[in-house]
This record gives sequence, structure tokens and C-alpha cells, in this order.
Amino acid sequence: MMNPNRRQFLAGTAAAAPVFIPSRARGANERLAYGTIGTGNRGGYLNQAFQKIGAQCVALCDVYSPYLEKAKAQSPRGVKAYVDYQELLAQPGLDFVVIATPDHQHAPMLYAALAAGKDVYLEKPLSLNLTQSADMAAAVRKTDRIVQIGMQRRSMESIIGARKMVAEGALGKISIVKAAWNWHFSLPLDASQLPGELDWERFLGPAPKRPLDPVRFRWWRGFWDYSGGNMTDQGTHLMDVVQWITGAGAPASAVCEGRIVNAAGVEVPNVFSAVFEYPDLLATWTLDYRSTFDFDWSIRFVGEEAVLQLDRRGLRLYRDGGPSPEPWTQRPSEDPVKELPESGQSEAHQQNFLDCVRSRMQPNCPVETAAMAVTGPHMANLAFREQRRVRRDLSGRII
Repeated sequence: MMNPNRRQFLAGTAAAAPVFIPSRARGANERLAYGTIGTGNRGGYLNQAFQKIGAQCVALCDVYSPYLEKAKAQSPRGVKAYVDYQELLAQPGLDFVVIATPDHQHAPMLYAALAAGKDVYLEKPLSLNLTQSADMAAAVRKTDRIVQIGMQRRSMESIIGARKMVAEGALGKISIVKAAWNWHFSLPLDASQLPGELDWERFLGPAPKRPLDPVRFRWWRGFWDYSGGNMTDQGTHLMDVVQWITGAGAPASAVCEGRIVNAAGVEVPNVFSAVFEYPDLLATWTLDYRSTFDFDWSIRFVGEEAVLQLDRRGLRLYRDGGPSPEPWTQRPSEDPVKELPESGQSEAHQQNFLDCVRSRMQPNCPVETAAMAVTGPHMANLAFREQRRVRRDLSGRII
């Protein structure tokens, strides 16, 4: 738990900071003020990204003091610091909030931010489960708030270009899509005492209560209480691209096999393969955190006329050579007929959100899009945990 001296220090820091005027009272060119809730790895990046494109960080919140101190050092002088996110939301002058906490905190923090009248940039995946997805989308639509989910591939030029190619018929009929992510990833399964102060009760939030466990804090993505694991973390990105480009919607069924390799003590698999059934195609989603082969993410769309490869480098289109007249005589395409490098505009998704905060237009990734993107991964997790095929009926109900 946070010690009293640290709470007094944070309270003093908060009292010394200036007050900012919300965007609704500003001119179109004035800086938007925001607060960041969750300042660890991703939250720290987003805090710097929004500052880079002209927004002003005026408030920070984290339950772990080293994360909070680092974020303060990377923010303007006078930024207010909090341990309780409700106190941050009560601060006057916030135009929007950035939420980059573990998955189990997404729903309650989104609801609280909406109740406080804030626009929200919420990290992916949207939800901890399918029920939350529907409830969160409904909650947003009961307000006039702008909510962007942090699925940045929706703002990447190469993926927008790929969608255009497929819509124009460059691939012909697509039979299968293969999504993959390969990293040789060392899990931080360190049970030693955490340096600095951690408010463990606030970290747990709505999750089941249990004694402080440094492993669970350091690698919360390895436990079902706090996340859907890498299935939803990376899968919400890749399956969204699959569904967006093909226009497939959410899958009709999912199966999944996986295992935990060299990571004793965690609950979620770090090696798995899932198969999703759509009305007109199949999609596979495979993750291997024990290999550097074909490093990083990739999505391959296999069509009758061409194959489209997407990855961090951009896109490449390969023409199909047609049916082989004799077995074993066909040669694969070696050189792409079309390429589109990724632009490298890493803040494009955050910029889109800022533009929408000002214009009140819907952003590139609204809650409905994020809910559909994570549907398949949630189904695959259920299939893995219950060792069965998980299906959706015509109403969307899981059976």
C-alpha cells in the first residue's frame, strides 16, 4: 500500500499545479489539456506521443511510484500527480484522458471518465470479456463523448492502402487469411520485492482480492484476472485488420490450442494457434513468443489471383501464377508487383483523436469497431480454456 508520506507529497504536488481551460472554451488552435491514467510502458509512450503532437499533459495517475516519477520527469513542470484516478478525473480543465492500464481496469475507468464528461483515448483491447464489450459500447453511445480505442493500424497508410486494393479486387476471392506474431520474449517472472511504492489494492481494483504478488504486477498479462493475455492484446490488432480489409465482421466460430512454454507460474499460453470461421473464409491467428523466426507481426491474405502480405515494413502484393498444369511444376512469385512502405507516422492515430476532439467527428477506431475486433480473440480464449469449439448464433450470443 502507498505510504502516508508519499500521499502527502502527491497531494502537495497537486496543489501547486496550474488550472487549464477546457477545449470547449478555447480557440481552435489552442492546446488541448489531458491527463494520463496508467503511466507504465504503453502509458508512458502515449504521454510523450500526445505531447509531441501538441497536447499538454497536466495530470498523471499511477498506483506504482516509479512509473509515476518517470512520467512526471517526461511531462511539463507543474503537472499534477495522483494515485486515485477518481481524483484526476475531478481535476478542472481536462479536455480528455488517456487510459493505459491493465485490461481489467478499462471498463470501470471508461465509465468513470464518461461520468466526468471527458473524452477518452483508451488503450486496446477494449474489454476483459464479451459482456463488457457490449456494455462499454452502449455506455459510450449514451453520451456525446469522443472515444478512440488505441488500435493504431486503423490509421496506418499501408493498411488503408491494402484495404483499397482488396476492395478493388486485386486479390480475387480470398480463401484464407494468416495472422502471426513471433517474438523471442523473456517474461518478467521476477518474484523479488518491487522497488518503490505500489498501491496493490488499487491495482487489483475490481479483480479478485489476493496478497501482493510481484510476478502478477510485473507480468499482469500472464493472468486471466487482469487480461485476455496475448490472444486479445495482439490479436485485437491483427484480427481487426483481417475483418476490416475483408469486410467479414465478427467470426461465427473459434477453436484454439495453446501451451505455456518456459514460463512456469503464469496462466495464459505464450504459444498458441486459433482458427476463426467466417461465412466466406477462414482466418488463423498464431503467436509464438519463443522464436525470432519471421520476427514481429504479419498478416497474409491469400486470394485466387494474388497474395497480399502486411507487416511492419508496409505491404507487398504478389501475383498468383495460376493453376499448375502438372504437379510440382508451379513456381512461387518472388518479386512483389506492388509495394507500399509504412509511412512511419507513429502518432497518426493519436492525431486523429485530437482532430476528432476538436471537430466532434467519430474517430478512426470507435468503440463498436474495437468490440467487433476483440470478439474473435475472446471466443478463442474461451475455446482454449474450455477445450471446445465456441460459436456465435445469429443474434451474436455465444453457444
